[in-house]
Amino acid sequence: MTTEREPGSSMPLPSLAPTEFVGSSEPTVVSTEPSPIREFLSKRGSGRLADTSFAVVMLVCALSIFAIVLFIFFILISRSKLSLIAFGWKFFMRSAWDPVSGDFGALPFIVGTLETSFLALLMAVPLALGVAVFLTELCPRSLRAPISFLTELLAAIPSVVYGLWAVFVLVPIMREHLGPFFAKTLGWTGLFGGANFGVGLLTASIILAIMILPVISSLTRDIMTAVPNSQREGVLALGATRWEMIRTGVLRNSRIGIVGAIMLGLGRALGETMAVTMVIGNHAEIAKSLFAPGYTLASVIANEFSEATDNLYLSALIEIGLALFLVTIVVNAIARLMVWAVTRGAPARVA
Repeated sequence: MTTEREPGSSMPLPSLAPTEFVGSSEPTVVSTEPSPIREFLSKRGSGRLADTSFAVVMLVCALSIFAIVLFIFFILISRSKLSLIAFGWKFFMRSAWDPVSGDFGALPFIVGTLETSFLALLMAVPLALGVAVFLTELCPRSLRAPISFLTELLAAIPSVVYGLWAVFVLVPIMREHLGPFFAKTLGWTGLFGGANFGVGLLTASIILAIMILPVISSLTRDIMTAVPNSQREGVLALGATRWEMIRTGVLRNSRIGIVGAIMLGLGRALGETMAVTMVIGNHAEIAKSLFAPGYTLASVIANEFSEATDNLYLSALIEIGLALFLVTIVVNAIARLMVWAVTRGAPARVA
């Protein structure tokens, strides 16, 4: 053993040779036993089987969506063979509906479905956006919970209750007050002419608007609430007014979700049955006036399915279900194209 001096010190320090050990004449033995964590991992195995099984199960769940859609499409096609053979795909472009003579066409029902659904959106979307903006940005805390509860309560009311309310309340109002007002002020458009019995396309559109309003409003409110407060604060810090902050910092960042909420509302409007059947008038004819009675794809199935004793009649009603299925797919595809046209695949950002 040799001694060395520490720099800046007068005391010598011991220096060990590379082969010597301090405090022991024998070399220290290092333990090679695995730690408890390594032992647990080695006993558990690689987990490859579990990962593969999980991936297969998730793939089956994803593919089941395609299987369900194809199964529904196959059933509708197979059960409507008689009508498809008799009328072909022109069934969707024909206006005839005569069960006695066996002459059928779905065009009046497609037109009635699209008219009532888009009129309902035209009335419901601005009001739903206004409710959502007020609840998230302007509403006092004391009123926010009651208004939100009442909005969600409207979505839980059964459609038959809406239909009864429309029959006893909305139809008389339309016949005695709203109908004459529209005929007097907007009669020059040609959309509010003819006899007004209270039931018709406009009445059905109003009840649909009331029904889809809470759906669109609740979803839009949740989407706007998810926008980070930093977006609002950043826009306000740049000197924007509250309306500019809502328009650029909130609505712009929520636009994709809002379109999705509107599409969900449209999906309910397209498939609504009982409430529409009770107030639309149930007349298979394409009319220019919104006061005229009409029919929708869902209401004609509900109204006449129990009366279909003839095989061709039943097949025509099932093919109307196929038409409703195709209309839903086409409308949702158009909605996706609209979203893509707005975003071009880019994330939403503040202008």
